[in-house]
Amino acid sequence: MNAEKLEFFRNVLSEEMKTLLSEAGKTVTEMTSDSSNFPDPTDRATQESDRNFELRIRDRERRLINKIKDALERIDSGEFGICEECGDEITEARLKVRPVTTLCINCKMEEEQKEKRL
Repeated sequence: MNAEKLEFFRNVLSEEMKTLLSEAGKTVTEMTSDSSNFPDPTDRATQESDRNFELRIRDRERRLINKIKDALERIDSGEFGICEECGDEITEARLKVRPVTTLCINCKMEEEQKEKRL
């Protein structure tokens, strides 16, 4: 992959990371500053449910941040865009859709087939 495309993907990944970190910061701020105390058990349950949902989303985003960091490291090491399984190049179209991917489409489909059998 040429340097221009690598820089494009570096920018895409960096922007995504900034967005995710910003959202995480907002969540922390909201949860620490929210001092509402609902006397009604239903209102408290709704608030707890909302918080749990928010935390699950942030956990998924945390894992995505780790994948973004790994992808940026692969760009630096020259391994970005190369399938970890077969060593073939991952198509640019696939990388545009999922820049953190480590598998080409064929290896990913094979992996999903194996998971279905289990």
